[in-house]
Amino acid sequence: MASTYCVIMAGGIGSRFWPMSTAENPKQFHDILGTGESLLQQTFRRLSLLTDPEKILVVTHRQYEEQVAAQLPAMPHRNIILEPARRNTAPCIAYAAYRIQSEDPNANILIAPSDHLITNEQEFVRISNLALKTASDTDYLITLGIKPHRPDTGYGYIQFEDQDITGDEIKQVKTFTEKPNVEIAQQFLDSGDFLWNAGIFIWSLKTFKQELKEHQADLFENFEQGADKFGTEAEGPFVNEIYPACDNESIDYGLMEKSNHVFVIPADFGWSDLGTWGSLYEHKELDKNGNALVGDKILNYNSKGNIVRMPKDKIAVIEGLEEYIVVDTPKALLICKMQNEQQIKSFVSDVKLSFGDDTGI
Repeated sequence: MASTYCVIMAGGIGSRFWPMSTAENPKQFHDILGTGESLLQQTFRRLSLLTDPEKILVVTHRQYEEQVAAQLPAMPHRNIILEPARRNTAPCIAYAAYRIQSEDPNANILIAPSDHLITNEQEFVRISNLALKTASDTDYLITLGIKPHRPDTGYGYIQFEDQDITGDEIKQVKTFTEKPNVEIAQQFLDSGDFLWNAGIFIWSLKTFKQELKEHQADLFENFEQGADKFGTEAEGPFVNEIYPACDNESIDYGLMEKSNHVFVIPADFGWSDLGTWGSLYEHKELDKNGNALVGDKILNYNSKGNIVRMPKDKIAVIEGLEEYIVVDTPKALLICKMQNEQQIKSFVSDVKLSFGDDTGI
């Protein structure tokens, strides 16, 4: 089988995890769960089970270069790919693919977000290796779909064909559906042929370029015109020139929803996109009153069902709260009902309007 490269997408801001996640220091660089590792470090360690650290690349905005380098000393600095502008996942993945091509035109590639949680790493490795072998042998674009446990409205969904045409765990994709309302999500759950879209993709470099040329011709041409510059000193100036002109497009919409060669592997390896503080609650060990506590000096009285995150060594006394999010940082304090956590994004906008852009958000 051809060599395996892994790409970590680490350019997002994660504003729903404010005030911990900010534009200066996004959530992928934080130890959100209090495990001793940031989400980026967890992702890198997990992907190191699939390939050599020298074949793991991180695509991020250029303002985060130093943070990535500091958190991942085992990865060569040249493997930090710096975006000059934020242009969503299609240009991000195309950039990584062309860099990989400069090292190994026959590579297989696995792409993963930097800020997701996977608790069963052994099963993740098994399914990823199955996907990589399949990508090496076929012209499939493969994604990993998570077996849904509830009618969640925060995820996109993938519908797969009932018949098992490949003879194993791999199913052909029928449709992609963006985040549904709760009634439709319940129908998806009941049908048994829908999966959550985990945003993890596997394919061969050759297949990706063929599909990109067919379905995203402008993006393909932008990068192809400078294919010989990648991996050289000319790469930076070339990318700085073409990247801002790339369409702001996701790989899901730009490629996966258009191709006829998309397959999915149903998976169940303890996945969460950790998109909100509420998702943290589901994955954090709770105290006897159902509180998720991150911090070593928190006292609770008559309080239950809360998420409380405090800086190390800061004392917090919480009395009489029920189902609240309490997050304290050096620059900001958030106290919000858990049922209203979807409003946090608008809170961030209001903070910027009220107090200016120098708030570090």
